[in-house]
Amino acid sequence: MSQTVAMLVALVVFAITYVLIITEWINKMLAAMIGGFLLILTGIVRQELAFSAIDWNVIFFMIGMMLVISVLRDTGIFMYIAIRIAKIARGKPLYIMLMMYLVTAISSAFLGSVTSIMILIPIILLICHELRISSIPFIVLMVVASNTGGAATMIGDPPNIIIGSATEYDFLDFIFNLTPAIILISLSSLGLIMLLYRKKLRVSRESRARLLSYKETKLIKNKRMLIISGVALVVMLILLALESTLHIGTATISMSTGLLLVLLGSRKKVEHILINEVDWVTLFFFIGLFILVESLVQTGFIDKIASSMLAATHNQARPTSMAILWLSGVLSAFVDNVPFVATMIPMIKKIGLVITEANLIDPVWWSMSLGACLGGNGTLIGASANVIAVGIAKHNDVHISFWEFTKISALFTILSLLISTAYILIRYF
Repeated sequence: MSQTVAMLVALVVFAITYVLIITEWINKMLAAMIGGFLLILTGIVRQELAFSAIDWNVIFFMIGMMLVISVLRDTGIFMYIAIRIAKIARGKPLYIMLMMYLVTAISSAFLGSVTSIMILIPIILLICHELRISSIPFIVLMVVASNTGGAATMIGDPPNIIIGSATEYDFLDFIFNLTPAIILISLSSLGLIMLLYRKKLRVSRESRARLLSYKETKLIKNKRMLIISGVALVVMLILLALESTLHIGTATISMSTGLLLVLLGSRKKVEHILINEVDWVTLFFFIGLFILVESLVQTGFIDKIASSMLAATHNQARPTSMAILWLSGVLSAFVDNVPFVATMIPMIKKIGLVITEANLIDPVWWSMSLGACLGGNGTLIGASANVIAVGIAKHNDVHISFWEFTKISALFTILSLLISTAYILIRYF
């Protein structure tokens, strides 16, 4: 089979799978897995390559975090935090939404978008349940916040980690160049939230009064295990922050913490945890998605798009920065941003060889970072945090469809890319 035919087949399979995911005609996990293995059966991707494309670091990292969260949930800490946040916000949904956006964005910058979502989504689900209001807009906006905040630092989102390891930029370089843009985007997003939801969020006085009447200190069920879990969580987060130095692996850190906590606090409920607390549907959805995206990489589709774009901009820093920002933003909404960034890195390095002023290559790198991280908000499958959040919600009987997610997130994605465009042009050119 020629590469052109292979590319067309891969695109057709990817498109059909994507339509099935959007329409939810069948379960998204089933669609992704069928699409992935169909590509293996047709020979588009060899089984060895397909399996090697699966990011097991991501898979086991998520399993480890699910184990950690299952133990933490049993201590009652999530309900405690939920009531505390609700009381600070005086039970007003809009204030709660704004607070959760800020908390998620800030924590994602240092803990990573996926970690923050896995910790915070259960909290907002509890708050919304007590207030008897829909949690869907809260969840979507927290996902937007996680991907936005994750773009601020080198450790917040996988594309930044890849860029940092492939270049000489350090942790402070990312903060100096990206954090100002993320602050502007976050402030604008808070304004947009107020504009969109100021008059839409209503809660009865009875629900507010009931929530505010809770004695949160009585919600902690196991203080001993809470202390142990808290210490383990702090150590885990420190190790995650130092991972680039320690080279242990985020999956190993997460799984070790999760297994330790299950051993100490839930060893008699292992079967229950594996059946009810680990979201296998989401995990297998990711596996299928990794194989699908790998087919686009192996057949040269992503490389072809990137090469065409660079040829059109004639390797000039300003148009290349803008093209990469928007190309990254658009593609990252539909395919995993990790292989795209990995494909673009050697091309951007080539651009650096033909640009006489060295500092003009900087905005090209920052444009790709902003586009890839922020573009992940574009659709439900644009980033890991999106899929995980929807999976946690479904596990708690809250169903978020592709369109319910996208009609909210896409608006914030466009706003963030427009602000990023202005930021890059004003600051660097």
